[in-house]
Amino acid sequence: MSLAILHSYVLIAAPYVAFGALLIALIAVGYAVALKWRFKRLMTGRNGSIEETIGILLRDTKELQQFRTELEKYLKHAEGRLRGSVQGLGIVRFNPFAGDGSGGNQSFAVAFLDEGGRGMVLSSLYARDRVGIYAKPVEAWVSTYELSNEEKEAIDKAKQQVAARKKL
Repeated sequence: MSLAILHSYVLIAAPYVAFGALLIALIAVGYAVALKWRFKRLMTGRNGSIEETIGILLRDTKELQQFRTELEKYLKHAEGRLRGSVQGLGIVRFNPFAGDGSGGNQSFAVAFLDEGGRGMVLSSLYARDRVGIYAKPVEAWVSTYELSNEEKEAIDKAKQQVAARKKL
């Protein structure tokens, strides 16, 4: 291919290449103007500049962290109080005088226990002419006082309730 032919092709293509370059330059300028407009709008938003917005967000984040710390402290306190509350209740009704018919099933043993098995067993022995009420302390599911079978059964029922609540 001769140099004259190549020169003529360049002369023919030069205006098209220049027009393409101009078109690309105009598109780039358009994108630059749009980007500058969007950035300016971002920096001076409706509620102030981006620096002010970031400052507000940082302050809000600190307040939320402080609230979370206080909430965790309160929940630990509430959890401690709940562990010491009555969570297991076992009731057993019985007739202490089986055979002579004087008591019926009016007697009972009730265990009021917390999560750790601390609390009390309250027993009532009913007869036609008298009623006796007895309270015995319970620690770790046992008492330092001798327990009747009904009182032991009431403690076992309370223990089952506590175990069932822990599963929830």
